[in-house]
Amino acid sequence: MGAVDSPGMGNGGGKWISRLSAGKYRRMDAQAEEGNVLERESAGRSHSRKYVLACAIFASFNSVLLGYDVGVMSGAIIFIQKDLHITEVQQEILVGSLSFVSIIGSMIGGRTSDAIGRKWTIGLAAIVFQAGAAIMTFAPNYLLLMTGRLLAGIGIGLGVMIAPVYIAEISPTISRGSFTSFPEICINVGILLGYVSNYAFSDLSEHMSWRIMLGLGILPSIFVGCALFGIPESPRWLVMQKRIDEAKSVLLLISANASEAEERLADIEEAAGTSNTEKHEGKGVWTELLHPSPALRWMMITGFGIQCFQQISGIDASVYYSPTIFKDAGIQSDSEVLAATVAVGFTKTIFILVAIFLIDRVGRKPLLYVSTIGMTVCLSGLALSLALLADESVPPKFGIMAAIFAVCGNVAFFSVGIGPICWVLSSEIFPLKLRAQACAIGAAGNRICSGLIAMSFLSLTKAISVAGTFSIFAAVAALSVLFVHFAVPETKGKSLEQIENMFQGGRVWQGSEVELGDVEHLVLREN
Repeated sequence: MGAVDSPGMGNGGGKWISRLSAGKYRRMDAQAEEGNVLERESAGRSHSRKYVLACAIFASFNSVLLGYDVGVMSGAIIFIQKDLHITEVQQEILVGSLSFVSIIGSMIGGRTSDAIGRKWTIGLAAIVFQAGAAIMTFAPNYLLLMTGRLLAGIGIGLGVMIAPVYIAEISPTISRGSFTSFPEICINVGILLGYVSNYAFSDLSEHMSWRIMLGLGILPSIFVGCALFGIPESPRWLVMQKRIDEAKSVLLLISANASEAEERLADIEEAAGTSNTEKHEGKGVWTELLHPSPALRWMMITGFGIQCFQQISGIDASVYYSPTIFKDAGIQSDSEVLAATVAVGFTKTIFILVAIFLIDRVGRKPLLYVSTIGMTVCLSGLALSLALLADESVPPKFGIMAAIFAVCGNVAFFSVGIGPICWVLSSEIFPLKLRAQACAIGAAGNRICSGLIAMSFLSLTKAISVAGTFSIFAAVAALSVLFVHFAVPETKGKSLEQIENMFQGGRVWQGSEVELGDVEHLVLREN
């Protein structure tokens, strides 16, 4: 009997196996190659993420300056008053003037960042602050102290405005919220360092203590100068300048692979082209901002509104004047007051780290709800505890502990939501052509509100008491809950170009729960 050919033998069997493998099975070498591709992509994504992370950290160093000034001035003002014999009004001007002067820096920063780039505007901010801090450190009188503070304010305004814009423009969509929150982390770190500096040098002479406290603020700006040689320019700014090859080179550094870089470049070119021709044809930036379209008007309401609510809810009063609050609560010793402010600084810093972990997982809007509601409760509790201290039947220790707990709770809820998300949203929602100038206006509004609070707090507490002042802040915080509900969209998981399209399409204000990314994938199937 002849041998029967097996399906796995001979030429026919080879063809059979070929057809079978083409349908159900994969070649082992093809599967291995696919695994190698995925592994390379994963490694590339990890490398690009670390690179962007480093850039975000370096770009955020200027924000340490703002935080350090807020923290250190709360204690330094005690020794400045004793050394230079300044009045209470002069104290308010010294503390609050920085916020108003930083408006100049923010407005200059919008123009400068469009002219010389995001990266070099960061460097300019560091140089200007260094000059101001040096003058303050060696100032022999109030006039020169104010001169240095005004110069430092311009530097801080430049830095606060540009850092979120730069980070948002280089970050991948999935991590943009966390990375853009880094300036707020640095502000909190700066505040904590300022508090620690106050406590560490409080035993020195009145003449030397505040000078060393203010002089140490120069150090972060030195790190900024060094970092400029290691971070790239924003690819979106490069596209606006028609430097496409340079933009592509940067995108290759911050993307997982070449195809992703090409895709991001195409999206940026399309957005920049549309922004410069179809939607803004014949119009300058300021013409657009002063005569906004309906979509841009909603962007401005959201961006500028969240910036103002961040400050008028009284966070700077809680931070700048925490020693005043604790003294009003019953703490007598300067060293004990400064120790209590260190606890506030630690709380603020710890909870900003919570926000960084959650912002790209939970989303912007849920964290804003938690933040604004929590601040309302804590500010109300602080006002109530300070009011109860007027009742002699209330134990002093209870009032002191309640005040410390309420202040720490307020800064914790601020840091977990509206503190960082304010800057994230402002850098996300505006079109590419208008982003720098619009963010500059938002930052200016933020600084105006900060200055008004800082310069009026002591006068207001004299008129209606500390408890009455914080009752007003509690009411403003309650209004911010309503603002978040009606005016703030969810931007988690969307590219900057998608967010712009979302506003243009009018979907933001229709109350839909379907995100843009989902809508784009809803297509009819052909049967």
